[in-house]
Amino acid sequence: MKFESDKYRKSRGGYSRFLNVLCEHCGAKILVYQKDGPGPLKRLYLDRIFAPENLANFQKLSINKIPNLTCSKCKSILAVPYIYKKEQRKAYRLFVGAVIKKITKI
Repeated sequence: MKFESDKYRKSRGGYSRFLNVLCEHCGAKILVYQKDGPGPLKRLYLDRIFAPENLANFQKLSINKIPNLTCSKCKSILAVPYIYKKEQRKAYRLFVGAVIKKITKI
């Protein structure tokens, strides 16, 4: 995996890292995500999800065909899909306290 380098990464200072996103309830690994810039994780842009493949391919679907982000182990709902108006990008809006993030080396 290589960092996605585009105007969004550059506008956030060019600082990126890969995160393992885990379920807060059961600790199961949900996905691998590229976080650009500083700050908390409030939303997951679909074009920054790298694994698993089924989540990475959601960016090609229309917003009403994208399912909620749920934990595969405990079935709790972690996020809902929406379009981030400021940048017109598809994303998941995370529920507060739904996930744990850990920086990973690829």
